[in-house]
Amino acid sequence: MRILVDAMGGDNAPDAIVNGCIDAVKCQTGFDIILIGDDDRIRKILESRKFSSPRIQVIHAKEVITNEDIPTRAIRLKKNSSMVVGFNMLKQKEGDVLISAGNTGALLTGALLILGRLKGVERPALGAVIPTKKGKALLIDAGLNSTCKPTNYLQFGILGSVYFKELFGIESPSVGLVNMGTEAKKGTQVLKNAYELLSKSNLNFIGNVEGRDIPEGNVDIAVCDGYVGNVLLKFLEGAGSFFMAFLKGMFKRTIFSKLSLLFVMRDMKEFKKQLDADVDGGAPILGVNGLVIKSHGNSNARTIKHVVLKAYNLVNNSLMEKIQRSLSNLEAGNIE
Repeated sequence: MRILVDAMGGDNAPDAIVNGCIDAVKCQTGFDIILIGDDDRIRKILESRKFSSPRIQVIHAKEVITNEDIPTRAIRLKKNSSMVVGFNMLKQKEGDVLISAGNTGALLTGALLILGRLKGVERPALGAVIPTKKGKALLIDAGLNSTCKPTNYLQFGILGSVYFKELFGIESPSVGLVNMGTEAKKGTQVLKNAYELLSKSNLNFIGNVEGRDIPEGNVDIAVCDGYVGNVLLKFLEGAGSFFMAFLKGMFKRTIFSKLSLLFVMRDMKEFKKQLDADVDGGAPILGVNGLVIKSHGNSNARTIKHVVLKAYNLVNNSLMEKIQRSLSNLEAGNIE
């Protein structure tokens, strides 16, 4: 298995990207990594870690797509950028999956222009795993499509169900439509029509869900447009950071609160682990003709390590083939 990695994408590239890949290789066998980007900079990092193994190769790409670049223009003009080279290698089957922490818009544009959509898919979607009171949930779309048609919500539910089943082994995950109320007639006309389509599908659709239902763990897959999804995702990340900071401050106020921390330290560590965005980092662009995983822009080495390990598991478990099978009867609104 060959995992392609855009070494120049993200705020902390290439250092965090290269170091994360080294850490991933050291803890898991079964795959090789191809780092794409500035050869000199990448090799200096490998040398600083005293790492020399055929399991990590370097492909030189002199250009970089930045967050300031206009996505469509960047993909078309920066042919020798690490991202575009990665897409072309994936298309030519020179790798099994592409990972990037770079420009989200460019990543979606490249996926569409170079890889193309899977048959039956109108719009790809970003699927982000988030912690809940009962375990994990999937937020889809988490940031690619700011406006959607009713059929897009149905497709998101299908794509999300296959992905969630593969990640967590749940045979028939529950699907909810994020709305301003649980009643079937709530929301815009688009959401009402989406509700009707989801209701007629063979998905385990439980109806509309409100924002509070997601962290409560009342639904496995929360379907929404990318605008709502991205706001929810960023809010949950910020709320988690705020809550952890508040707890730390609370336990440092007095000698008694410091002593009480000793009795809850184990539970605190477990709670922090549940909120750890690095472990669940990496959201696949579901619906394109190739496995592409987006890691958040400020990914550190630990995030990249976990994203690489996630990519390995998804390829190893044939995620793309399972998605294609489930989309074969998409027009009827069914799922295997």
